Amino acid sequence: MRQMMKKVRVDQKGDTDLLPGQFVDRFDYNRINSAVIEAGGETAQAEEIILGITKASLNTDSFLSAASFQETTKVLTDAALEGKIDRLNGLKENVIIGKLIPAATGLKRYRRIEIEPSEPLPRGMDDVGLLDHDDLAAELGLTDGESLTGFAGGIEADLSDLEDIGNGGSSLGFADELGDLDMPPGEDSDQ
Repeated sequence: MRQMMKKVRVDQKGDTDLLPGQFVDRFDYNRINSAVIEAGGETAQAEEIILGITKASLNTDSFLSAASFQETTKVLTDAALEGKIDRLNGLKENVIIGKLIPAATGLKRYRRIEIEPSEPLPRGMDDVGLLDHDDLAAELGLTDGESLTGFAGGIEADLSDLEDIGNGGSSLGFADELGDLDMPPGEDSDQ
């Protein structure tokens, strides 16, 4: 709605550089007229207008934003002929070219801020490493009576069997080892 009502159409140019029939941003129009009044000249006369959605989209300051809406070829050709520069101030044109949008933490003043943690880290990054059996139990808060063996019963034996197969320590080949595994009924295609 704001974009639809932000333009005025110049009726009489007065002592300004504006042209009759030209669409001008309301704030630019007021700024130009204020400068003419200070210089003692005659102000421009304009009529407030309401643009339709298409016209409002095509009359933006950003030619990238206008080109993404309608009449892409015409908008880009006009921008090239006029030597326009898009300053990429809006969200839409930044999204089009794949840049960080200038909103929230994407604003320039937030880009270089470093945030300190509110609480100290439990361990320094240099202290992180592999824990042995006792350190892991202490880290998990297990007491002396408790152990980790209940969590991984039989894993050590399985791991050693796999290491034997991988190292060629088994008398059988790898395919034979897999063939000896018990398969549930109906899973084997040979049955």
